[in-house]
Amino acid sequence: MLNLLISSTYAQDAAGAAAQQQPAWMGMAPFVIIFMIFYFLMIRPQKKKLEEEQSMLNSLTKGDEIYTKSGIIGKIVGLTDKIVTLEVSDGMKFKILRSSIAGPSSTLFKKQEEK
Repeated sequence: MLNLLISSTYAQDAAGAAAQQQPAWMGMAPFVIIFMIFYFLMIRPQKKKLEEEQSMLNSLTKGDEIYTKSGIIGKIVGLTDKIVTLEVSDGMKFKILRSSIAGPSSTLFKKQEEK
């Protein structure tokens, strides 16, 4: 009697194991889907924003009026690869890093007029 129960248990385990096997790629599918969501919602927009900022920094010339990330508005009087010299008022000049420039002040004033 006990032998009959044990053999039926082994038969159920073998049938259950065969039915539960999935392809190997099915285990990775949720991770791939999550990565795609992160890419399209976070990585791609950030990369696009960085490219736009880089092109804006490369297009700066002497005489442009810009604002910095710290809120200083001035006119560019000198440019190098990494340093920008700003004239804030007559005779008052600042040297700042090119990476601290937020954008041209014309876009800043346009935003204020729209509000």
